[in-house]
Amino acid sequence: MTLKEMNLRVFRGESLPHVFFQPRFEPWFSWHKQFDSLPPQVRNLSLREAYDSIGASMRYVQYYTDQPEPIEFNFADEVKVHERREGDYRKRRYDTPRGPLFQTDKFTVDKTWRVVEFAGKQAEDLPALRWLLERRIITFNADHFKTGAAFIGDRGEPQFWVPKSPYFALAQQWMKYEDFVFALADCPCEMEEIMQVIDESYDRLYEQIISSRLAKIVNFAENIAMAYLSTHYFEKYCLPWYAKRSGRLRKAGIFTHVHIDGYFKPLLPYLADLPFDGLEALTPTPQGDVTLEEMRGHIGDKVLLDGIPAVLFLDHHPRELLQECVEKLVEMFHPRLVLGISDELPEGGEEESFERMHWVADYCRSHSP
Repeated sequence: MTLKEMNLRVFRGESLPHVFFQPRFEPWFSWHKQFDSLPPQVRNLSLREAYDSIGASMRYVQYYTDQPEPIEFNFADEVKVHERREGDYRKRRYDTPRGPLFQTDKFTVDKTWRVVEFAGKQAEDLPALRWLLERRIITFNADHFKTGAAFIGDRGEPQFWVPKSPYFALAQQWMKYEDFVFALADCPCEMEEIMQVIDESYDRLYEQIISSRLAKIVNFAENIAMAYLSTHYFEKYCLPWYAKRSGRLRKAGIFTHVHIDGYFKPLLPYLADLPFDGLEALTPTPQGDVTLEEMRGHIGDKVLLDGIPAVLFLDHHPRELLQECVEKLVEMFHPRLVLGISDELPEGGEEESFERMHWVADYCRSHSP
């Protein structure tokens, strides 16, 4: 049985020959390759060969794989975007009839771009932000997905993530969170209208994903954490949207899972009833704010993706603690388990981190609870 076949069997609730391990170490591999610090056992291997060397499964087609993005973002021709580079900063100006919006990204030491100035900053920016988002075009590129799927091959069921919910798109991508919260409190009607605009911009995308009949498992990359919301906002802005969008995919026969990381203890009562088939990256102690027992008691029959705190792959935690965690996860959640790292192998981890991951892979292949 291939890892790709096992991947789908987890979501279908079917039997497995052994524990299924999907660690997601692409960022770690890319970071160490960039700085010429890969451990000797993988130094001359490609990413896929590194996965094969431990016998683990791959998940995402485009994440640090150098494969094309299956979802493309563009603006209508009437949107004028001006961009210039100033040292390590990339400055962008969106010209709109409601006034300009400015965004600044910084090129970091690990050679990635991070937003340091968000386009929306205050109430006066909301009309311009709405105008801009009304003219955003989001599409599913089936050929790009096929390219990524071919790259993964039989190492796993090829997956990607859909754009964030309107709430999290504004809170994490278009506004600094502090500014977002004030705007939502001071201008709720205007903010809710922008959320509606964002939601409507997804209509074509979801239709294309479903009509392509290519995707079998799709992720909602929300990065849900209590740092970004209250239970009131979660109930008001997130739950109805999840029911609408994930429900549409599930009705079409597509499995879905949602990314929840950081602290999430107040959300425990909601987990079992969330309209997803799986929950990704739930992070227990000693990194998160819940225990494995609390997770087990609240997720119902959903698939747990990941579950091993990332810090347990660093050498300041004893290997025995990692082993104990893995054994408990398998005992509690298998076979509804895509065992992995919550949420990735730490980039700062060196050879010891890779060796620990190798141990987990060996353990999984030898266990069929």
